[in-house]
Amino acid sequence: MLKNALLISFAFIGTVVGAGFASGQEAMLYFSAFGTKGMWGAVLGSVLMLIAGVTILQLGSFFQAKEHMEVLGSISSKLMGWILDIATIVTLFSIGFVMFAGAGANLNQQFGLPVWVGAVLMLALTIGFGMLDVDKVTGAIGALTPFLLVFVIVGCGWTLINANPDWSALNAAAANVDTSLPNWWISALNYTGLNVMCVVSMALVIGGNQLDTRAAGLGGLFGGLGYLVMLMLLALALLVKIDTVSGQDMPLLTLITDINPTMGLIMSLVIFGMIFATSLGMFFALGKRLARGREDKFRVIFISACVIGFVLSFVGFQQLVSTVYPILGYLGILLIVVMTLAWVRGIPKLRKEGDRRRRALELTRKKMDPAERFTKNDERELEYITAKSNVDSEELSEALEEEVAQELAEDEDSDFELEDLENPSDVVYVSYTEPVTAEEYAANPDEPWNDRTVDELIAAEEAEEAAAGEDNSLGGSTAVDASSASTTDDTGSTKL
Repeated sequence: MLKNALLISFAFIGTVVGAGFASGQEAMLYFSAFGTKGMWGAVLGSVLMLIAGVTILQLGSFFQAKEHMEVLGSISSKLMGWILDIATIVTLFSIGFVMFAGAGANLNQQFGLPVWVGAVLMLALTIGFGMLDVDKVTGAIGALTPFLLVFVIVGCGWTLINANPDWSALNAAAANVDTSLPNWWISALNYTGLNVMCVVSMALVIGGNQLDTRAAGLGGLFGGLGYLVMLMLLALALLVKIDTVSGQDMPLLTLITDINPTMGLIMSLVIFGMIFATSLGMFFALGKRLARGREDKFRVIFISACVIGFVLSFVGFQQLVSTVYPILGYLGILLIVVMTLAWVRGIPKLRKEGDRRRRALELTRKKMDPAERFTKNDERELEYITAKSNVDSEELSEALEEEVAQELAEDEDSDFELEDLENPSDVVYVSYTEPVTAEEYAANPDEPWNDRTVDELIAAEEAEEAAAGEDNSLGGSTAVDASSASTTDDTGSTKL
């Protein structure tokens, strides 16, 4: 589980730390502009992002989400779901056209090229690659994220180590930085809302690829802690160099170039790549969403959105960031409230579903591992658990078998072969208990599965839950706590 949680955390950080973070403009606008008080804002924003990360990833895992409306439509009313869907669409478009402006500003600052050159190049790349296999393209571009992390840590770390700050002078200089936000704590709330609006679609899908809700939550926790370190380093480094980076479209690029021009050149290319990845991802997702139900029109819609965004991008990068981003941030706060309330209310159900899936994984391993015995009771229990899940039984069984097959294939001590997944064994063992006296049986009676069908068992449990008044929301029936409902006897049979 720890390995999965770490992988999820890296994917989450890569989603949050995109082009806006890479430019340094967001950290300047939201935190460094408020001087030393802005550092408290960075801490608050990071903590809120940690909470949001845990919430989003666990909800994505619970619903096994493949797109954001599978979750938003389940945890909110039709009206609220519609509002959040529209807000997400607006975010995709807004962040997309800001990236065109950012591309122009990036090449202008580093190479002195006219702003329109970078914007046109980004438009051509976005439209061109949007016609191809976008999964492979974004996967390749995603390889730039580690380079960005290294540059941020090394560049900001070097700056802080060699700084001799006069905090009074820095606070006075920071007061001259233009920002549309009133104070540091509203700025922190707004920044978290902005980030959530930007990452919610992808983060829900990341969580949806993970069966274990607990691992998904830990991934959000680790990712949030990593993000805290990154944001604090960047915001503090920009503050101690406020005289140098103030007024720059790409403050982080200025910071790195000030350390070493060659590093600055490489950094400009990394930032351009991150801008491209963000632009392509935003406009592609926007095109897919707007083309829902009329997929044959995707290319027309995609290209039209890109061209409109290109025209709007000439307003100017700094002006766009300072105007558009705060508006999106306030919309994001609404999204955070809706998702957090659904998560808090659904914690018991999330916990039960997580226990159920972990038990289902154990039983599936017994079923697929040639070295294990899969008994008749195990088969009945697995059928019961998957039928009680909030996820479709067939989809859950397929996901369980794929995950277990991958684990067994990587285990050098296992005799399992991936071909066994297509031709699974149908052998089921029937276990018997040792003979006992009437007195012993009366003291410890056997409780095997009875003759009721799985549907009857589920109906009986749901009747008990209804009588107890259980709800826990999240849009499905309350899950059975398989870990507490099952025990294993000495023969390997499971008794419920």
